Amino acid sequence: MLVLALDTATPTLVAGLARWSDDHGAQVLAERALPSGNRHAELLTPTIREVLAVAGVRVPELDAVVVGLGPGPFTGLRVGIVTAAALGDVVGPVHGVCSLDAIGDGARSVVTDARRKEVHWAVYGADGQRVAGPGVDRPEDAPVTGPVVGDVRFTERLGRPVAAAEVTTAGLLRAAAPLLDQPPAPLEPLYLRRPDAVPPAARKAVSR
Repeated sequence: MLVLALDTATPTLVAGLARWSDDHGAQVLAERALPSGNRHAELLTPTIREVLAVAGVRVPELDAVVVGLGPGPFTGLRVGIVTAAALGDVVGPVHGVCSLDAIGDGARSVVTDARRKEVHWAVYGADGQRVAGPGVDRPEDAPVTGPVVGDVRFTERLGRPVAAAEVTTAGLLRAAAPLLDQPPAPLEPLYLRRPDAVPPAARKAVSR
C-alpha cells in the first residue's frame, strides 16, 4: 500500500511517501521535513510534488493519505487537512491521526510548542499507546512523566530534559496503522483552544 503522509501541526512541515504492509510496517521511500514557520500554505504543495517525484510515484498511484490533525495552530492545521482532503478526491481514503502520536515511540511524554508560552502534551505507555492527552498547558503545569521528547526549548520550564524529536513519516503511518483497513472517519482538527485571531468587538454607537 502506497501512503502519502502529511503534517502541518508544528513549525516543521512534514511530507513523506511510504510503502505500508502489516508484516513489515512502513518503508519510507521519500521524505521532506522543512522548517516552515507560518509558510505551510506556500510550501506544502511543492513539497508533496518533490516527494512524489523523488519516489517516482504519481498521485493516482497512491492508495491512501494520512494527515496529522494536531494539536497545532489553526492556520497550519487547516492547510494540511484541506490539502489532504483535496487529494482524497483523487486517491480515496484519507485518515487523520493525532500529530503527537507520530513523535517518538515507546513509553514517553511528548511536548510541542503551543505558542502563548504553553505546550501541547501527551503521555504514552510502554506499548506506545497514548494514556493521557492531548492537552495544552503551561510547561510547569503539563503532567508529563518518564522520558520527554519533542521541543527542547521547554527543558528548563518543564524541569526535566527533553530529547529533540519531531513528527516523521514513519511515525504518522505507525499511528495510522489500525485505521488503514477501516473506512475513514471525518477529519476533525485538534485545536484544543480558540484561534488566535478573533472577530473585532462590536462598534459602539457614536452619539451626536
